[in-house]
Amino acid sequence: MSTTADAIRAADEHSAHNYHPLPVVVSSAEGAWMTDVEGRRYLDMLAGYSALNFGHGNRRLIDAAREQLERVTLTSRAFHHDRFADFCTQLAELCGKEMVLPMNTGAEAVETAVKTARKWGYEVKGVPDGHAKIVVAADNFHGRTTTIVSFSTDPEARGHFGPYTPGFEIVPYGDLTALSRAVTENTVAVLLEPIQGEAGVLVPPAGYLAGVRELTRERNVLFIADEIQSGLGRTGATFACEHEGVVPDVYVLGKALGGGVVPVSAVVADRDVLGVFRPGEHGSTFGGNPLACAVALEVIAMLRSGEYQQRATELGDHLHRELNLMVGGGAVTAVRGRGLWAGVDIDPSRGTGRQISERLMEAGVLVKDTHGSTIRIAPPLVISKEDLDWGLDRLRSVLAG
Repeated sequence: MSTTADAIRAADEHSAHNYHPLPVVVSSAEGAWMTDVEGRRYLDMLAGYSALNFGHGNRRLIDAAREQLERVTLTSRAFHHDRFADFCTQLAELCGKEMVLPMNTGAEAVETAVKTARKWGYEVKGVPDGHAKIVVAADNFHGRTTTIVSFSTDPEARGHFGPYTPGFEIVPYGDLTALSRAVTENTVAVLLEPIQGEAGVLVPPAGYLAGVRELTRERNVLFIADEIQSGLGRTGATFACEHEGVVPDVYVLGKALGGGVVPVSAVVADRDVLGVFRPGEHGSTFGGNPLACAVALEVIAMLRSGEYQQRATELGDHLHRELNLMVGGGAVTAVRGRGLWAGVDIDPSRGTGRQISERLMEAGVLVKDTHGSTIRIAPPLVISKEDLDWGLDRLRSVLAG
């Protein structure tokens, strides 16, 4: 397509309108920068909702993918392949767990975690069949399957997709008292995001995750941490749960695990949890395929260096200092987040989050709005301080205009 308008017109003609993207058409990208079909460059301050933690076209990941592409890409799980054992072993070690169940997308991993918790509840905890309950938090975002939207509180995600899957109890995020009251003898799991991303990068009160861990351990309930967005370096730690010294029973991983190259997700837990599965009870044709394993193995190796966690910590501290200086100036009402991840609430008098995102796009910076007046900032962890400051300067300029 020769122009942005041509490309958007063609897409609108032949694709379902389930997204409302910004009017930019990307044709290439490298590091923290993207270039559109007309040669304009943009600073990526979203990083594919953290799928691109290691930047666009990361050479280590591209080389790993290319090497595997020339050998074998798919066997299905009908056969073994020579990358699978290393992937499962090394991801389990990274998480401090014993077993891995690989899938493809984040939603598939969450669905797998739900099935795991229910099966564990029936076969290990002794909950009567069909009575398992899972406690979740309001304003969650775990995916868009029919089961997952059944416990969403977002009207856009949930509306007109019923009938809904039963078995979920919704409590306010960050409220330990409400959580404690919701847990009964039939509760098999508590499923939470350590930081709620789609809700506007909401960080729970200090001590909340530790309290969840203590409560679930006391009541013989699995603590499932959805670290699909928050995990793998984004917050300055390998997992966001680490900021409170918490190790959940189950990690749900995705996005950055595939390095922005291929979809890779996984459920990671100890043998007493994932050991409930037997052959034929769950699976995926593409889950754990050789190409996915090769890329994910390189991601794991990169995370083991600690370099990306350190960058997210140092640049994240700088990001939040600069953003907090904008609070109270009439344009920014609040800033939340951790590491290289921030939710910025804009005074509605300055425009909606969508309008601010469009103005930033015109200034050469790409972010994404959520919940009306909030924009999310989550650049690739490889971004330079100079580029980060350039993007923040454009934000100041847009908000002052």
